[in-house]
Order: sequence, then structure tokens, then C-alpha cells
Amino acid sequence: MRGGDVRTGELFSYVDLEARVRKDHPLRAIRQIVNEALVLLEQDFAALYSPIGRPSIAPEKLLRAMLLQAFYSIRSERLLMERLEYDLLFRWFVDIGVDDPAWDHSVFSKNRDRLLDGDIAAKFLGAILSQPKVKRLLSTELVRFV
Repeated sequence: MRGGDVRTGELFSYVDLEARVRKDHPLRAIRQIVNEALVLLEQDFAALYSPIGRPSIAPEKLLRAMLLQAFYSIRSERLLMERLEYDLLFRWFVDIGVDDPAWDHSVFSKNRDRLLDGDIAAKFLGAILSQPKVKRLLSTELVRFV
């Protein structure tokens, strides 16, 4: 029997993002490495943000989103936010809920600049590169292009 070409307009959806990402997806291993590096930066994050005022985008989420932008060669924050809006893999990696809206691109850019100005992004990459799992993947040989 042929199924109908009808959209199901469910009121509630119980999508488990963890179940939607296949077990052998390369981003699973990367996410684990990233989360371990983010734990090391907890004090740096605390020093960068005021304890009072309106909460900003979590720096952990910003850094994960910035990695996705680099991995997938997304050329602008506007396109990254669009991708975060509809891509379940991106939502899972960044740790955004299914029903949570993606951020405004200008808010993302402003918060990203705070991390870059505070040298957090550089410390983040250093924390990733210093992990033993990652060191095994890096080459010490210089590659020369002729």
C-alpha cells in the first residue's frame, strides 16, 4: 500500500537526539574530546563572565558551534545559525535541544568575539591538541609543498 504524501502535524515530538546520531559517526569521538577540553577551561570561562546580569550563550556551546563551522566550511554565522535551526546532528553536537531556537547571528558573533578577545579560543584549541588521543593523530614531520 502506498503511503500518503501528508505531513504529520504532531503537537508533541519526543525526538532523542542521541538516538538520531549513528553510533559510528566521527563527530561522536570528536565531541568526547571537545567536552574533555571544555572541562579544563571552566575557570577561564568563570573569569570571563560576570556573575550578575542576563545569561549569555554558554561558551561551551559557542566553541562547539565554531568547530562545526570550521569542519563543514560554513562561510558565515548567518548560515551557521540556519544550519543549527534545522540540522539535528548540529544540534546534538552543540548540545541544543530540539525545541530550542538557534541564536541570532549577531548575538553569536558578539559572543564569539568575546571568546576570541579573551584568548579562550586559543586555549581551547591548545587543550584539544594536548590530549593524548589527539597527539597520536598529529604528525611531527614538516610537509613541504613543491
